[in-house]
Amino acid sequence: MTETPTPVEKVSQETMLAQFRERFQKVLAENQELAKKIKDNEVIALKLQGAIEALEYYNVNPPGTDIVDNVDIPGDDVGDGSPFPPTTEE
Repeated sequence: MTETPTPVEKVSQETMLAQFRERFQKVLAENQELAKKIKDNEVIALKLQGAIEALEYYNVNPPGTDIVDNVDIPGDDVGDGSPFPPTTEE
């Protein structure tokens, strides 16, 4: 079997250079568009992640159902660790 030779297109170096430059500029522009799209998608992904975490939290802990049973706020407690001195106007 004999192979048929692949046709060779003859193009001047100036034409080839112009074509390469045009393709190069298109690739650079496409990269910039894709980089912007990636950044936009990252922002959206972070917002969605926050929303998902909030919804998951509220599914387990609905608002208004938090029960605090260890509150100790006496009005005359001097040893409460507060940096302010107790008031005498109580």
